[in-house]
Amino acid sequence: MAEPGAERPDIPTAVVAPKAHWSISAIWLLPVVAALIGGFLAWRSYSEKGPTIHISFKTAEGLEPGKTKIKYKSVDVGVVTAIHLSPDRSRVEVDAEMVKDSDPWLVKDTRFWVVRPIIRGGTVEGLGTLLSGSYIGMDAGKSTQEQNSFEGLEVPPVVTADLPGRHFMLKSVDLGSFGIGSPVYFRRLEVGQVVAYEMDKDGSGVAIRIFVHAPYDQYVNHQTRFWEASGIDLRIDAQGVRVETESLASIVIGGIAFQTRGDAKMAKPSEENTNFRLFKDREKALAYEDLEVVSFALRFSQSVRGLQIGAPVDFRGLIIGEVKDILAQFDEQTGNIDMIVLMDIYPERLRRKEFQRSGERSREAQANIDKLVDIGFRAQLRTGNLLTGQSIVALDFFKDDRKRKVNWKSDPPEFPTVPSTLVELEANVAEISKRLGKVRFDEIGEDLQRALKSLDQTLASFNQVAQRLDREVTPEVKQAIVDLKKSLEELQHAVAADSPLQQDARQALQEVSKAAQSLRMLTDYLEQHPEALIRGKGEPSP
Repeated sequence: MAEPGAERPDIPTAVVAPKAHWSISAIWLLPVVAALIGGFLAWRSYSEKGPTIHISFKTAEGLEPGKTKIKYKSVDVGVVTAIHLSPDRSRVEVDAEMVKDSDPWLVKDTRFWVVRPIIRGGTVEGLGTLLSGSYIGMDAGKSTQEQNSFEGLEVPPVVTADLPGRHFMLKSVDLGSFGIGSPVYFRRLEVGQVVAYEMDKDGSGVAIRIFVHAPYDQYVNHQTRFWEASGIDLRIDAQGVRVETESLASIVIGGIAFQTRGDAKMAKPSEENTNFRLFKDREKALAYEDLEVVSFALRFSQSVRGLQIGAPVDFRGLIIGEVKDILAQFDEQTGNIDMIVLMDIYPERLRRKEFQRSGERSREAQANIDKLVDIGFRAQLRTGNLLTGQSIVALDFFKDDRKRKVNWKSDPPEFPTVPSTLVELEANVAEISKRLGKVRFDEIGEDLQRALKSLDQTLASFNQVAQRLDREVTPEVKQAIVDLKKSLEELQHAVAADSPLQQDARQALQEVSKAAQSLRMLTDYLEQHPEALIRGKGEPSP
């Protein structure tokens, strides 16, 4: 044991160490790395995140948040993130997240629609959604105005914005038998479709929007005419029976056809959204466009059954106008209800200066029309088709009609008319019926019965006479016939060539010939010697 105060060699001496710096333990490295990775992923997700849009639909059928895709040309460009009702519960609001760099596509005229199986224009679209489910289709617009709220289409568009071609507007009285997707034909080739239609604001007609694909859109110009090519066109005319149709599809779903009059190569193609008129058939579409129209009113006191609006106005086989309206009007003077037919005349078809537009009609023109009316120019209802019973308005000369004038004071001027031939025939039949009604057929019948009784008595008497003749006269007639036959046989023997009568006749003729010869010699002698009648025949000269 060491003494107190003595140093112990095995005990180390304490040394004061300097203050140590703070250090990170290795266990904290993992959370730090995880936080860095999470921040990087968050930054990357935020940097790659696309814009959010809102689409409004009438229904959310087939749409699911997180599953329903938004596709543009079959490429995924977005996904539906949320679906909720609008505040008024009339529509469904769909929130969708688009891919990065899709901002240029989200403009004012961009369209969205739900792709489902649909039958349109004779084809079936969207069959792939039966397996993959519905998705939202997208058509990028060309506008420069950005937008993130859209109203979805209920029907998929027929053509997309990037499809080459042009749109045109057709004006028609009604829609006809075609709809969206109906084909458009050019020389029986399908070159476009009907893409939309809407009624005019005043309700006077329908505006139909069509799309013609390139390069066929270059054939549409100011000389192009459009007409309805739906169904079958059956015509019976002087050339026989004709059946025309654009295609089998147009018979079922309808269609529109167009053709350019004149030289299409010389015409400039029409601009986008140019307006055209849609005609009912090809004949009217390609007919001459009547620039001048003159209106007249026709007053008929007969039935106008069979006459329809659009019926032709005919002048000896030439169509010079059409019926525009048919009205009924009460005549206070006669107390009758007359039928008023309004017709339009196309002067250029007649090439007559008498028929000018009412605003330009001169006194000379009116005087010329009055001259035609003075010599019997009238309007008449006639049957245009015996099979259908349709009527037409015919203009012709009726010189036997009474003198009448055109009423220029009325608006439009009232043109004189004559009853139809059928009406006159009915009037004549009625007059004959009245006269026949005055005949006393009872008295005629009694007289006829008496005459028949007298005739029966006469026939009975004649029958008795015939029996008597057969009984008394017939045997004698038979005997007379036998005697006549014998006489004829004897006469035949008498005139035979070798009969005595023939020989005696020949001898007599010879004697007569000799006598005639002697008489001729005597006549010749007397001509030479007339004195022989006084002196007698002298001695012959030596």
